[in-house]
Amino acid sequence: MVAKKTTGAKEKVQKVQHIGLVKNDSYLEPYEEAIRGRHDHVLWKIAQLTQNGKMKLSDFANGYTYYGLHKTANGWVFREWAPHATKLYLVGDFNNWQETDQYEAKCIDELGNWELILPEESMHNGDFYKMHVYWDGGFGERIPAWANRVVQDAQSKIFSAQVWCVKPYEWKKKAFRPKKDPLLIYECHIGMSQDAEKVGSYTEFKENVLPRVIKDGYNCIQIMAIQEHPYYGSFGYHVSSFFAASSRFGTPEELKDLIDTAHQHGIAVIMDIVHSHAVKNEVEGLGNLAGDPNQYFYPGDRHEHPAWDSLCFDYGKDDVIHFLLSNCKYWLEEFHFDGFRFDGVTSMIYYSHGLGEDFNNYGDYFNGHQDDNAICYLTLANVLIHEINPYAITIAEEVSGMPGLAAKFSDGGYGFDYRMAMNIPDFWIKTIKEQKDENWKPSTIFYELKNRRSDERTISYCESHDQALVGDKTIIFRLVDADMYWHFKKGDENVVSSRGIALHKMIRLITLAELNGGYLNFMGNEFGHPEWIDFPREGNGWSHKYARRQWNLVDNHDLCYHYLGDFDHDMLQVIKSEKKFKDTKIQEIWHNDGDQVLAFTRGELLFVFNFSPTQSFTDYGLLVPQGSYSIILDTDAKVYGGNGLNDDTMLHQTIYDGVYVEQHKEWLKLYLPARTALVLKKN
Repeated sequence: MVAKKTTGAKEKVQKVQHIGLVKNDSYLEPYEEAIRGRHDHVLWKIAQLTQNGKMKLSDFANGYTYYGLHKTANGWVFREWAPHATKLYLVGDFNNWQETDQYEAKCIDELGNWELILPEESMHNGDFYKMHVYWDGGFGERIPAWANRVVQDAQSKIFSAQVWCVKPYEWKKKAFRPKKDPLLIYECHIGMSQDAEKVGSYTEFKENVLPRVIKDGYNCIQIMAIQEHPYYGSFGYHVSSFFAASSRFGTPEELKDLIDTAHQHGIAVIMDIVHSHAVKNEVEGLGNLAGDPNQYFYPGDRHEHPAWDSLCFDYGKDDVIHFLLSNCKYWLEEFHFDGFRFDGVTSMIYYSHGLGEDFNNYGDYFNGHQDDNAICYLTLANVLIHEINPYAITIAEEVSGMPGLAAKFSDGGYGFDYRMAMNIPDFWIKTIKEQKDENWKPSTIFYELKNRRSDERTISYCESHDQALVGDKTIIFRLVDADMYWHFKKGDENVVSSRGIALHKMIRLITLAELNGGYLNFMGNEFGHPEWIDFPREGNGWSHKYARRQWNLVDNHDLCYHYLGDFDHDMLQVIKSEKKFKDTKIQEIWHNDGDQVLAFTRGELLFVFNFSPTQSFTDYGLLVPQGSYSIILDTDAKVYGGNGLNDDTMLHQTIYDGVYVEQHKEWLKLYLPARTALVLKKN
């Protein structure tokens, strides 16, 4: 595209300087004005929030150091933003839960900030407390919005804030830089991480699960359900107290110790952060903190999420932006998290929350259905996070395919480091459900797994926690179903279980092999965990039977689960053996949908897949760079529950063909058993 400028009789042709996002994708040219508009909106907002650069954005995000309850040199100070309140008291163990003059806060400005200053003896560590808030025509017992410790009473099940003032945690690993080549994420949930039928703890995870993650070869754990939530079965996605680490798993110091221990072993720790919505509860949450249901949330039709039974933040309010940005900084600074996976990004950026909308062309991303306030907030969050920690990791869970989500802010993007490749698990589910094995097309698989924007990094995955929940099925359950209960003992395998074991390995290998940023596995899926996830609820008698991980299965070498677990470990080692794997080019060598064979290279690694359920091939020829090749991973090896039909110790030498001598290529002849995959390394 060029712009012409007339000067007298002469015409000068001036080349348009496209913003980076458009430079990288010319199909976005018709929408460049909208892209620039979003970018300029963020720049304007940054200037506003930082007083035109007089301070940093991270200085603006210090709300957690001001609001809430804090110990001072002279006692205690408590502050809360409650613009519609007319009276505000602290009540708790320290005053027998009665309103008294000593514990009445004062409104200190026209913004609705309330403050209470108390002498040291007025409260003690461990005391439980709440706010009594009055407004015109109403009253409510509330948990402070900025509370950093919230505990549920075991008998009454009532939540209260808790005075928490203990010796500061002493970090052993003070500086940490995540490994990202590639980023290998172990998605996990603290509470359901133990074999026992109970709620697991931070310490138990550190002692029992973290060593498994380290041994398996993952370099990052992504923890769900950290922010306090009143209903355990919400999986942590209906947050009530955004600054409180869930006490049902232990103390803040125990969470810090888990993170510190992970860092000492080279493991990054990111958390699922929920800024897309909040629980509707008024007593525990922000639903009606001080007489205004819209204090934190959009008014009118946009107030409630139509599908999630929750409340939607008003990203157009500076006070809400201050709350959420401060929340990001709090978890980074206070707990040393290495970043975040932002939940529900699609819901944030569309007025419709993405419900009932089709995203078929670029016009669907710039048609006025987008919430520019939310887009601005998400971009601000990324700017802030990387200002605080340039090595931080941010991941967007977004299903619409919004262009620029994981592009640099300077290029007109949102600034996320990665986006979840949510098309991949959908593709695998659809393939397994709808296609007979003999109809699987390697060309389609190859395309779908690498179908992404060239300028945006993604997190590839076969399945996350979503597929493991009641109402859905994990890949292993779709492949094997009830036969897992009867035919996963060594020697008792049948056709169904053998097929499932073979395809489980192949699906994970090809998904991992085609990544361009990172890879994610949900806790237990690496060894084919047999049970769905169902949290304690009235419908199951409040049972923890399905809200746990049965590590005893993978540890029992009389069962087949360890085959999958051992393969997962070795698969990761193979990928990590190739330096800068995520940056290596995926070069297709061959595909034949009739044979169901696919081969491609990445660096010195050659990946060969035979998806045929029945057809094995002898001396299958592939044209590759000349040299010798060694098999370094074989899904059919007996150690992974296969038949061991290949001699994996054999050195494979290419065979001369004069036609391709100038290309330095020769024929590599391989035996490809049915339903197996090989990884070879060029010597």
